[in-house]
Amino acid sequence: MAAARAALCVAGAALSLYALHVERARARDPAYRARCDLAEAVSCTRVFASRWGRGLGLVEPLLGRDSVANVPNGAVGVVFYLLQGILGPVRGRGASAVLLASSVASALASLWLAAILAFVLHDLCLVCISTYGLNLLLLRLNLRRWRQRPKTH
Repeated sequence: MAAARAALCVAGAALSLYALHVERARARDPAYRARCDLAEAVSCTRVFASRWGRGLGLVEPLLGRDSVANVPNGAVGVVFYLLQGILGPVRGRGASAVLLASSVASALASLWLAAILAFVLHDLCLVCISTYGLNLLLLRLNLRRWRQRPKTH
């Protein structure tokens, strides 16, 4: 299980860093196209550059585009995968609870963003879909860990 967690976290962090790279490259050069842009409706660049690429698309309407809380989703992903990787080997109820809670939050965010992709942006972002799958696999690992934790009375 440790090797699987490590592989998922490395893959997730790499995809999240790539998302950050694409967003920054697009901000510098509006003509920039990511390698994952295969067609007009299969475009990571368009998704990352959209309002939904930062703060889950929820922060900007509430706090404004320039709010410190309106961070790129890729940055949140890097933090999430680092947390999962660092806490993965830590034993104990607290670590298991944090791993599970953060995985549930990432799964809910993934479902939200998948709905945005399908119904609002009408896009197929390969990087996004890959991270959603990784998030669901980490949730599965964390649920298994939670169920197997020693019971204390």
